[in-house]
Amino acid sequence: MTSEEKTSLLEGFKAFLTRGNVVDLAIAVVIGAAFTQVINSVVNNVINPLVGAFGTSNLDGYRLCLKGPCVADAAGKVSGVYIGWGAVLGAVISFVATAAVVYFLMVVPMAKYLARQATREKSTMKEAVQETIEVTELVLLKEIRDALVAQGGPGRVSP
Repeated sequence: MTSEEKTSLLEGFKAFLTRGNVVDLAIAVVIGAAFTQVINSVVNNVINPLVGAFGTSNLDGYRLCLKGPCVADAAGKVSGVYIGWGAVLGAVISFVATAAVVYFLMVVPMAKYLARQATREKSTMKEAVQETIEVTELVLLKEIRDALVAQGGPGRVSP
């Protein structure tokens, strides 16, 4: 690889990194990672205790034994074949809680904000169009007046 190709590759990579999309994506990943802690806290400290009121707050313990004996030894290793449906249910609850929090705390407020912005922008554009129409009508009327005066000849009174 020549020196020119290396420089070109580095310049291309720099241009790629400095584009807005890459920076926005990096910010979203960092915020998403921080937001995950908030969601995990909500799930562990609110959702799981509510589920625990009807059973246990640790859903990982719920299993279905397919082929026995499904017994745990002293080391915690389970013999037999089982399906850990409690862990799946916990993951589903965590996902639904995450989706709900994101929707109600981020998507809905942002949609309302964008709708308000669009309404403001439409009214501003409507006012600008109305002003343009009024100015255009005034110019047109002046041109009609001037054309009538020009056609009227010397006996007409000019404005």
